[in-house]
Amino acid sequence: MKPTLPLRLWIARLLIAVVTVWNLQAAVAFWLKPDAYAPAFALAGEPGAVAVRGTALLFIMWNIPYLVALWHPLVHRLSLWEAQTMQVIGLVGESAIFVMLPAEYAILRASILRYIAFDAVGALLLVVAVILVGVEVHRTRRNRNPGE
Repeated sequence: MKPTLPLRLWIARLLIAVVTVWNLQAAVAFWLKPDAYAPAFALAGEPGAVAVRGTALLFIMWNIPYLVALWHPLVHRLSLWEAQTMQVIGLVGESAIFVMLPAEYAILRASILRYIAFDAVGALLLVVAVILVGVEVHRTRRNRNPGE
């Protein structure tokens, strides 16, 4: 009989899945309708569509660790840490871009604020997932070595 995942790991999986689906949904939207998103980056025409589609492709590439962590967050906890690190790097980087962007670029600033909010929520969800997986690692080790 195959052992089932503990509830903590299912919750971690759910949190990872939420962030992954958000990321991939954005990638699909950017890929299918780049002209709808290009103006938020002060881009237009074919160059704008290409830049937005390029961003969509990057979103898909960046989600590989998320998908691996989603597969089994305990077994692939390094991928979970990678996803968490990537999420925080995005949040910090976008915040730096926002601070450096002059106030007269209101549309760009609003777009970057959406990324900041999105990545902040994603980072929080992944922190909770990391904690849940860490608790499960500790519980598993303690059950294997009850005298420790």
